[in-house]
Amino acid sequence: MAAFLLGAVLLIVQPQIVPSRPAINSNAETSSQSVQRELLKKTSQKNDFKENIHSNGSCQQLPQTIIIGVRKGGTRALLEMLSLHPDIAAAESEVHFFDWEDHYRNGLQWYINQMPFSYPHQITVEKTPAYFTSPKVPERVYNMNQSMRLLLILRDPSERVLSDYTQVFYNHMQKHKPYPSIEQFLIKDGELNVDYKAINRSLYYIHMQNWLKYFPLNHIHIVDGDKLIKDPFPEIEKVERFLKLSPQINASNFYFNKTKGFYCLRDSGRERCLHESKGRAHPQVDTWLLEKLHEYFHEPNKKFFELVGRTFDWH
Repeated sequence: MAAFLLGAVLLIVQPQIVPSRPAINSNAETSSQSVQRELLKKTSQKNDFKENIHSNGSCQQLPQTIIIGVRKGGTRALLEMLSLHPDIAAAESEVHFFDWEDHYRNGLQWYINQMPFSYPHQITVEKTPAYFTSPKVPERVYNMNQSMRLLLILRDPSERVLSDYTQVFYNHMQKHKPYPSIEQFLIKDGELNVDYKAINRSLYYIHMQNWLKYFPLNHIHIVDGDKLIKDPFPEIEKVERFLKLSPQINASNFYFNKTKGFYCLRDSGRERCLHESKGRAHPQVDTWLLEKLHEYFHEPNKKFFELVGRTFDWH
């Protein structure tokens, strides 16, 4: 009897074996985590979702590559240039599956339905720039596909802040709505307003740390957005190699449009440029304010360079 009681006690106090997983914050469970678990339950079985098959042999399938950001870093340009490759099938619109709760609740079948029809030899790509700065997205992507290949395009953080403001400014102007000057966002009580969301989005090292909790650095290719603007072909070559694509895109696929002031694309004799909303002139900003931006980003940029083992030509 004593032996039986001793065995029961040992069974109770024995530590439970917990499966290994990426390190995440041990905060209290949120509603979004509950939604995620339910989605995983729904899609854990092979027959819970299907790839919509077309009569020509193409089908809609989950993406193998995602352009995760960054906002105003050149994601649209990157997607358009990558689409020159015959082995790429790209989703037309930003899907916002992993960062918008209403979309995420719809499950993976809904996500598949947003994808383009592609052939077996093609890589399906979607791009949603908000993914990079959304804290919940890396774990959600990891739970869907641990082998996902991720593309991240970055620009000089200060320039990205100005582009961020410019986009919102023009959106308001088109709706005939007034919008404050950029100085009103950047300055607070005579100092740089570090609470401005556009500045937070440019703190790349903070957001990158979150992604590296789930994906190794060799699964995340960083495209230099400033170089992509000035000379796109070498940057696209690097993307081809990262995605293990055959070298199909050539320097002849790009030509500089003097009227627009940036490179456009040439594909099978057809020429096309990005939408007129791209490449807009930034607002004039006083030199002292630009210097404040450059000074503020100096240390965060240094931390980012150390994190990824690579430097960029930023202020």
